[in-house]
Amino acid sequence: MQKAFKYRLYPTRKQERTLFWTLTRCRELYNAALSERKDAYHMAGKSINYFEQKRDLPEIKAEIREEYQDIHSQVLQDVLLRLKKAFDNFFRRVANGQEPGYPRFQGRNRYNSFTYAQSGYSLTQDHRVSLSKIGSLKVTLHRAIKGTIKVTTLEHEAGR
Repeated sequence: MQKAFKYRLYPTRKQERTLFWTLTRCRELYNAALSERKDAYHMAGKSINYFEQKRDLPEIKAEIREEYQDIHSQVLQDVLLRLKKAFDNFFRRVANGQEPGYPRFQGRNRYNSFTYAQSGYSLTQDHRVSLSKIGSLKVTLHRAIKGTIKVTTLEHEAGR
């Protein structure tokens, strides 16, 4: 059984800028991947899937968008996984005859989180969360953590 716990982070100003910068790059990747899928279908009638886009990430990081090297690789992969889930839900609704709702381009106010899926994070004994390529952030642990942490999602909520 999986449980979700929410804890408040207290980043420094520099870490806060880095978090917002990462969030912006994730949103840009999501929109670029959505645009790539949309354009490929309209121009060539070809469908691009998650694995093709994931395979191209190292090349994009090395040549096209070198700033993506400052973001943990699994964070970028999770952005593409989010897009895959959006398309899966779209095609499921089409197959069921429901109102489909094509995946949207995400604006600044609609894309507010990113996820470390399997690694790149750790919780230290002195109430800090260490995030790969961001640093060690102070956290308030208002309840004990039971079990092992599988996924860490950072969300910008209510200006915090």
